[in-house]
Amino acid sequence: MKLIQTSITLPLKYLNLIEELVNTGKYPSKAEVIRVAIRKVIKRDKDRLLKLEKK
Repeated sequence: MKLIQTSITLPLKYLNLIEELVNTGKYPSKAEVIRVAIRKVIKRDKDRLLKLEKK
């Protein structure tokens, strides 16, 4: 899968939590934390997203 770099603006408390996940070794990078979160949202909402694409 080709990766595209982008930027996002987050509340400081979210960034702190993401950094804590990285610092404790649960994830290798902040980018990976965000990718995992996005995959989970897409998986959860997949059916609704597919319906929107068909319109």
